[in-house]
Amino acid sequence: MPIDACTSSFAEMAAVVLPADMARLRTALAAPLAMSSFCVPGVGVKTILSRLRRSNDFTGCYVLLREGKPFYVGISRTVVQRLRQHVTGNTHFDASLAYLMATTKTGHDMKRSDAMQDAAFRIAFEKARELLRDCSVAFIEIDNPLELYLFEAYCAMELDTCEWNTFRTH
Repeated sequence: MPIDACTSSFAEMAAVVLPADMARLRTALAAPLAMSSFCVPGVGVKTILSRLRRSNDFTGCYVLLREGKPFYVGISRTVVQRLRQHVTGNTHFDASLAYLMATTKTGHDMKRSDAMQDAAFRIAFEKARELLRDCSVAFIEIDNPLELYLFEAYCAMELDTCEWNTFRTH
């Protein structure tokens, strides 16, 4: 019985589907977009989608690059909205990568909500968001949830983004 309507076997996913997704992503990685285009003041998701020649946001996988090198793989049901959150979000929920980067830099042991109120942590958080704004991003659309989850791990391993990607449960 298929999981999430995925009709491919695991063997097919590993041998054919995921490598094909990786080939599509490598094409996208050859022409990444500036993350700064996702945080232009007064420009929302609909305008960004229009600039990307898309009518709707989409489910998929994205890769953040710093100086052309992949450093983070993410997935979302709304990729454009999620990319915008990474660079404009003000909470540990919205800007979770910036939060993780700031936590690593400060080594704090506070609760998340307390950290976001701490002046020193907030400076590190803002610097992390600035760093993300200076990055670039590539993405591909993947509709099937099972394929998407498997591809995130496959992609993180293939691109060696182990510094910021983890698959530990909370």
